[in-house]
Amino acid sequence: MPAHIAVENIRNAKGESVSLLIKEGLVDGFAPEGTVDAPDTAERFDGGGKMILPGLVDGHIHLDKTLIGLPFIPHIPGETVAKRIAAERALRRTVALPVTARGGALIEKIAALGTVAVRSHVDIDTEIGLKGLEQVLSLRESHGHLIDIEIVAFPQSGIIRDPGTAELLHEAVAAGADLVGGLDPAGIDNDIEGHLNAVFAVAEKHNVGVDLHLHDGGSLGAFELRQIAERTIASSLQGRVAVSHAFCLGELDDAEFGRTASLLARAGVSIMTNGPGPVPMPPVKRLAEAGVRVFVGSDNIRDAWSPFGNGDLIERAGIICDRQDFRADDDLQRAFALVTGASGAVLGRGDPLSPGAPADFILVDCGSIAETLAERPVARTVFKAGRKVAEAGRLV
Repeated sequence: MPAHIAVENIRNAKGESVSLLIKEGLVDGFAPEGTVDAPDTAERFDGGGKMILPGLVDGHIHLDKTLIGLPFIPHIPGETVAKRIAAERALRRTVALPVTARGGALIEKIAALGTVAVRSHVDIDTEIGLKGLEQVLSLRESHGHLIDIEIVAFPQSGIIRDPGTAELLHEAVAAGADLVGGLDPAGIDNDIEGHLNAVFAVAEKHNVGVDLHLHDGGSLGAFELRQIAERTIASSLQGRVAVSHAFCLGELDDAEFGRTASLLARAGVSIMTNGPGPVPMPPVKRLAEAGVRVFVGSDNIRDAWSPFGNGDLIERAGIICDRQDFRADDDLQRAFALVTGASGAVLGRGDPLSPGAPADFILVDCGSIAETLAERPVARTVFKAGRKVAEAGRLV
């Protein structure tokens, strides 16, 4: 790969004609078109007048769960989270295709659509142990040229109700997981204090962040959120804790929402939403106004939890717009930020396309970010670390 690359004849989101200079896989800077100071040895790429946008960042995905690569498997019903967990574990015992194959196929699919980084939750329980983690760690090595992978050790089957899992979470982080997860301290483990004690003990011992799934609704879920925020402050983990789903935030009265959001903001606890189906959803604008960062992920893609999902984060941002009644250009830009800058910040990636940042970006033939969300073009040119990796939905 050449030390210098000049991407010329492109437009920024303001419509200005610019060129991008890349140095050793990092953004060196932008310049008005025709004025970029590139060395004679630089490789030049003609952007064809397309708009440059940050690469997409998936803040919540399950690489170990996807069934992509297998013949279609009908959805397994389950009216509660616990029953669906049990059904998934039963299905997992019958799937012969390894995570490295299924997860690898999913990575290749989403990389071709412009995703450059993911946070993947990986099941840890006393049945599977660290096997799923080991395979996702392998994917980080084999597919790291396409996507950066951050891993959460996720106790899908609970901690208290699955004795031995707490110890496995410590082992998982020691083996390479980047964060520790949790799941419905009340709804699954029926022990809020015991569950959170176990999760934050791992975080404190290994100095890692936390990302918990929370499906528990209403005032119960809000109470759990406040408990998480208080523990975050007590553990000096501000800015390093996220709660995924948090459906309860879409169910609260103004008073309870206000005090919950205020505490989340003070603790620096971020909220992930995937724009879920017929369930309450965290209100994006109200949380932002309260100072709470909201980010977005795909969550389940063709797995035991859902037969749907294609990993297209531009489509996912459009789903958020529909769920939140976002229609104005500013609102569409806000939704796009949820799958780029906001999710990237949660993953510690900093400002996208700024000097020194990874040269991870997409080129689209649209006139604005709003048009990109409305059009959802498949014809995207994708660059990872300055290297072109995909064109029109296919890896190159």
